[in-house]
Amino acid sequence: MTTTTQPQVIQRRVRTGEGWGTYLSGALIVLWCLLPFYWMMVVAFRDVSHTFDTTPWPTFFTFENFSQALNPSGGNNLLRSIGNSLVISGVTTVVAVLLGVTVSYALARLNFAGKSFVTGIILAASMFPGIALVTPLFQLFTNISWLGTYQALIIPNISFALPLTIYTLTSFLHDLPWELEEAARVDGATRGQAFMRVILPLAAPAVFTTAILAFIATWNEYLLASQLSRPNVEPVTVAIARFAGPNPYIQPYAAIMAAGTIVTVPLVILVLVLQRRIVAGLTAGGVKS
Repeated sequence: MTTTTQPQVIQRRVRTGEGWGTYLSGALIVLWCLLPFYWMMVVAFRDVSHTFDTTPWPTFFTFENFSQALNPSGGNNLLRSIGNSLVISGVTTVVAVLLGVTVSYALARLNFAGKSFVTGIILAASMFPGIALVTPLFQLFTNISWLGTYQALIIPNISFALPLTIYTLTSFLHDLPWELEEAARVDGATRGQAFMRVILPLAAPAVFTTAILAFIATWNEYLLASQLSRPNVEPVTVAIARFAGPNPYIQPYAAIMAAGTIVTVPLVILVLVLQRRIVAGLTAGGVKS
């Protein structure tokens, strides 16, 4: 028969208190992040005549706001803007991840002259304020007739997404065991083959996580897009910002909320799809000790 000593009881109570504190903190963070989205959805499904109703739950339910948001006759072409955002964010993410994973491998696994300088340049690029680039980029793309084109939006976004992908992947690749790559080299694989067949599969979780972060960062970019885009290529952030209603003197808040709700759907789908791949990559990339 075992007896529980007083220090053990105290320790158990402390652990229980820490567990409840963790759950409470997590619940508060979730509420803090989700409440704005919840209120956006409530207003999106509420009749326009009751837009400013402060009732905290859905009332005066209607789909009219979504019809107005998707109706291009009023000058708002939300579906085209969603397509533009998918093209811009998708191309930016693919290019940034492809370049980022190769640069990260070089920084994490190779020794070469100027390695610290390259790392410093990448860090400086990530810290450079975007507002300072608006005027020179606007002038440059105007001179070469790129203003209002996809490349004028994709190339600057790649420069912003690359530091994020490089730093995220470098830290992950640096922690991978060298023995796996060395074993592949001993078996006759070249450095490129070892990277493709050994390192890259193990880095799949970090690659997909970085891709999600780069995609969301590009999808949410507004500053440069508001100056470098035109209506035919504008992303959703710019389209929603200039949303207009039937009355030019009244801001269509309900339709804007409906458009914001629609815009979140691709992000939710993306996260759900890539989340499965991340879990699969974590399982496949497990290393037995």
